Amino acid sequence: MCSGSVFSISTVPSVMAWMTYISHWFDEDDWYEGQQRAKMSQVRQVGLLAAGCQPWNKDVCAASGDRFAYCATLAIYIYQLDHRYNEFKLRAIMSEHKKTITAISWSPHNPDMFASASADSLVIIWNVTEQKVVAKLDDTKGIPASLSWCWNAGDTVAFVSHRGPLYIWTISGPDSGVTVHREAHSFLSDISLFRWHPKKKGKVVFGHTDGSLSIFQPGSKNQKHVLRPESLEGTDEEDPITALEWDPLSTDYLLVANLHNGIRLVDSESLSCITTFNFPSAAASVQCLAWVSSAPGMFITGDSQVGVLRVWNVSHATPIENFKLKKTGFHGLHVLSSPPKKKSCSLQHSTKNHYTSSTSEAIPPPTLTQNQAYSLPPGHAVCCFMDGGVGLYDIGARKWDFLRDLGHVETIFDCKFKPDNPDLLATASFDGTIKVWDINTLTAVYTSPGNEGVIYSISWAPGDLNCIAGATSKNGGFIWDVQKGKMITRFSEHGKNGIFCIAWSHKDSKRIATCSSDGFCIIRTIDGKVLHKYKHPAAVFGCDWSQNNKDMIATGCEDKSVRVFYLATSSDQPLKVFTGHTAKVFHVRWSPLREGILCSGSDDGTVRIWDYTQDACINVLSGHTAPVRGLMWNPEIPYLLVSGSWDHTIRVWDTRDGTCLDTVCDHGADVYGLTCHPSRPFTMASCSRDSTVRLWSLTPLINPLQINILADRCWDEIIGNTDHAVESGAPPLLCGKVSRDIKQDVEKNPGNARVKKLRWFSECFSPPGGSKNLWDLVTVIKGQDDSLLPQNYCKGIMHMKHLIRFRMSRAQELTTVKMSKFGGGIGAPSKEERLKEAAEIHLRLGQIQRYCELMVELGEWDKALSVAPGVSMKYWRKLMQRRADQLIQEENDDVIPYCIAVGDVKKLVSFFTSRGQLKEALLVAQAACEGNIQISPLSTTGGSSNSGGNSTDDYKELLHKVSKELAEWYFQDGHAVLAACCHLAVENIELAMTNLIRGNELELAISVGTVLGESAAQATHYALELLARKCMTVTTWDLAVDLLMVIPDNKLQLAKLCAFYPGCTEEINDLHEKCNFPDVEECMRLAETIQADGDIFETIKYYLLSTEPEKALPIGIQYVKEQLCGSDWTLDSICPYLDLLSYIRTERLVLHKCSEFRNELLILCGYIGALLAIRRQYNSIVPALYEYTSQLLKRREVSVPLKIEQLSEELDAWRACTQLNKPTSELPCTPPSESQRMVYSILVSRIQEEPLKGMVGPDCVTGSNLPSHSDVHISCLTGLRIQGPVFFLEDGKSAISLNDALMWAKVNPFSPLGTGVRLNPF
Repeated sequence: MCSGSVFSISTVPSVMAWMTYISHWFDEDDWYEGQQRAKMSQVRQVGLLAAGCQPWNKDVCAASGDRFAYCATLAIYIYQLDHRYNEFKLRAIMSEHKKTITAISWSPHNPDMFASASADSLVIIWNVTEQKVVAKLDDTKGIPASLSWCWNAGDTVAFVSHRGPLYIWTISGPDSGVTVHREAHSFLSDISLFRWHPKKKGKVVFGHTDGSLSIFQPGSKNQKHVLRPESLEGTDEEDPITALEWDPLSTDYLLVANLHNGIRLVDSESLSCITTFNFPSAAASVQCLAWVSSAPGMFITGDSQVGVLRVWNVSHATPIENFKLKKTGFHGLHVLSSPPKKKSCSLQHSTKNHYTSSTSEAIPPPTLTQNQAYSLPPGHAVCCFMDGGVGLYDIGARKWDFLRDLGHVETIFDCKFKPDNPDLLATASFDGTIKVWDINTLTAVYTSPGNEGVIYSISWAPGDLNCIAGATSKNGGFIWDVQKGKMITRFSEHGKNGIFCIAWSHKDSKRIATCSSDGFCIIRTIDGKVLHKYKHPAAVFGCDWSQNNKDMIATGCEDKSVRVFYLATSSDQPLKVFTGHTAKVFHVRWSPLREGILCSGSDDGTVRIWDYTQDACINVLSGHTAPVRGLMWNPEIPYLLVSGSWDHTIRVWDTRDGTCLDTVCDHGADVYGLTCHPSRPFTMASCSRDSTVRLWSLTPLINPLQINILADRCWDEIIGNTDHAVESGAPPLLCGKVSRDIKQDVEKNPGNARVKKLRWFSECFSPPGGSKNLWDLVTVIKGQDDSLLPQNYCKGIMHMKHLIRFRMSRAQELTTVKMSKFGGGIGAPSKEERLKEAAEIHLRLGQIQRYCELMVELGEWDKALSVAPGVSMKYWRKLMQRRADQLIQEENDDVIPYCIAVGDVKKLVSFFTSRGQLKEALLVAQAACEGNIQISPLSTTGGSSNSGGNSTDDYKELLHKVSKELAEWYFQDGHAVLAACCHLAVENIELAMTNLIRGNELELAISVGTVLGESAAQATHYALELLARKCMTVTTWDLAVDLLMVIPDNKLQLAKLCAFYPGCTEEINDLHEKCNFPDVEECMRLAETIQADGDIFETIKYYLLSTEPEKALPIGIQYVKEQLCGSDWTLDSICPYLDLLSYIRTERLVLHKCSEFRNELLILCGYIGALLAIRRQYNSIVPALYEYTSQLLKRREVSVPLKIEQLSEELDAWRACTQLNKPTSELPCTPPSESQRMVYSILVSRIQEEPLKGMVGPDCVTGSNLPSHSDVHISCLTGLRIQGPVFFLEDGKSAISLNDALMWAKVNPFSPLGTGVRLNPF
């Protein structure tokens, strides 16, 4: 090889450790001035629709160990196996490429190293675990068409453009740089892909678009353009190589797939074809293939036209098995080298039959055909399809382990909610399709036929008409009937010119407007009759109907102007023309709440607000650094406007004064569409060039509205008129239709008004994902008539008393297909599929005979026979006679039927749980509780293993255990509300409430707790305390008082509130009066009197409420230090004192004269916080709290009974003793030493139990597991990239995850920066 050209390479520095990062705060004793208030993003991401896999380039999926990856157009999606639940979850979205990604490759040597190439001549090396760029190669001298790690070198990547040469990039070390392969260049045909030999050093094969191969290996003659299929020899026809893989068991054999000429096994030495494989149909063509490493000689292929997965063995020319997985063709295949291992059942292990020889499975019974002689290999195939679908298919078990169906693969230009259903969202894409999504489950429920070119814009028909109008780049406009799945009308008035916007009038459902690059805005009726053609001097990009006047429409034009037209006149001239933008105007939007107000977004990066009645621009919103595209007015808050831009950000504006309230940087590319539904006004959807749709909660922006409702404030503080709401400085008020409707309904039926108000507003404010389900369960617990439950209740998490009944009716519904002559239309399950589903439900309901009969009808005799004794031996014999007339050959896993038949519920629940099928486990446990599963007399023949172990109480305990596990699965996945639903379903109210609190759903917890009453009181009061802490800011102190007043024994909480209040003496005295405390002077006298009596706690309290609160510090700190010097102290004897002291006003605590006491208070709070974190199992912050305390001890002059060595010992002991409780990982853990056990046992005796048991376990807010895209922050606690919501500390720069901030604030009120500032992340 010889050296190539010089390439530009950059490497990325590693993250600084936490203590280095923030140590200067610990040195600066009196830091306070210029502090910024700690804050978090106001707009919270609550949902993500991942993109599909792109269908253009070849190497677009890859796998390594327990992870797999695929790439959309601009981003790489990494999925990882969650071993606890045995399921794959989206762990990262890696986005750095600005143009289409052309290839990805996982390092075979290092599972953390990953390479990607793109059309902007860029190759990037990633560290997958840290989700960061390790190195970049900026100029690849051509677009890399294929990319691969070199097998013989750990840090070397090769890539090639269409005709070569092959470049080899050594990323690090003394030989780093790029070289050119000496022979692999000047090809006569474009390269489709290339593959290094995994064992033979330096051997490489190229597949070309003309169907030929080129093979190079050191020391041998190079072979260029050889082994074309015989049928192509002597012709110019092209038959591209679609797939190419070396045989892992040979140095010379190679599997080759040509698109039309099928698959061959060729010998790269003799250049001969060993086997040509035959397809069942001449029409079948292969798009991709992969060897199955777990089964030597076996490989799989994916068809290009239809989604048929075929399993082959090299010794056999036809497929062993064919699975039709999807209607659309395959695009890529990859087999996981180490497939997910199923967890063993924890209660009982199934034992292998030791009398069977190890080879007996491979010996075919004499009656089997040749194809049936092969058993299916155990393997998991990553499958990518032409429609963007991605899944992981378990070949041996013939089922999907994971399927992400129907993702968009290109830019999503528009998104709109269905007018009569806030759960359905339509999206339109560059890929030529419209998809309709259920945003509760984030799954596609409808997709348009496609092939429309680029779809720029969509608009739902008004009401329940179930149609969508779409606008395309070249094919005009159309109306798609969603239910029927077909196009019913087309509009061609703009010819072949692109239509940028389409708008269906919601005041007059017969009118549709379009605007186009031809300079016309055309208004027509839905049957195509043109009503108006408004000519513009240049292309028209946006149009919007006024929501207050059905005859008024506004347009945005390339000539930088906004025009308003009035349809009630025959004139084709605009009524108004607004000028001011300095570049083209794109979208325009009328305000839904303020008549005559509209906004426009422009390529000049600004949004302008126009007042039609004043003929003027009343505000210019500046902040975006690129053209503005998405625009959305909020349907309830009249001044709230959201914009999306090519600068990748979403900005939220207060249009009264033009301030930007929040900037969201999570999208990885241009933001095009923004939308929300009037009945769920604070849930917004956005779509982008990054091919994702994201859901956001805007609720934090409208605080304190929700708290006003919880505090039962009057209607005037919740709902207002638009004129009052848009006054400068006015608090947010609801002005839209949904809030007015709630008020009207509550006033019309005043009975139970408080409950209705809490529920309806809660559903209005909450994002999708369980709040409606939660409230349905609350009404069931409160005894509401079941007939009043909504129709879709059975689709969610049901109360235990309904579970069996609803599933039974589902089984009956599935079985009735036997009587119907016709199926359910396109996409409906086949009769066999429906009968199978019905049979499975009957089985889980304990109805064994019904299951057997359905299995017989399906011809699955073995399954029927295996459980028939559970009915009776007589029935089993009868079935055997009928079996004589039938013959079936099938291998089946009979664990489930046998368990049901013998009534071994525990084993079955354990079996389902081990496979991550928690909902199935729940169903079986409930069926057992209801007595539907009987213990067969046969099951006791082997002894008394079942006797006494299957009582109803046991089953109830089992049901609660499974519910808890399912709740934990939802909770860890960032769905605290659904976790609470699981607990409410079995009436575990405390756990339901604490899950909401741990998910920081405080407002929802208080609403639900208030309705549930006494059974939820303890948790409701704790949530009220936390929410009152949230209100301890400048404008909402009175609300904090109102919330605490709801708690019966509230004197201490009110004292803390008054102590922390930062007003002048007069204001403090007013607050004291409201809370029934004496004025500050009287508090001072009381403190002195009580001090003389020796009541330390009350002394501290009244000093904090006095004119000199700092006098409380020495008294309280001295008491705590004395306690710590003793041997019998516990957390509960110290915590109340430190907690009370922590409410000293910040401006007093940071005084220079308080330095010593402040430092001691911070150290003591840090240490006790670490112990509280151990008690609550906040494992992620325990080390940080110990480190924080150690650093303060090291850097501040203090006298406390704590030593750095002691802290270090305690932390080591905690680590050693708690690692035993963790699931066993790959690495064996060292058992704790005797001294560590001793230290830990002393810790445990001091820590004692958490009074509110459900609070044990880490916090996990909604959206915690959603990977950020381009908004990357490193936690100053862990040094790792933050996944999910971010919380900024008081310096405005240091960041920690919101989960860590919440846990920290619950155990240590002071900031991790050691400044003495209180954290308020609630």
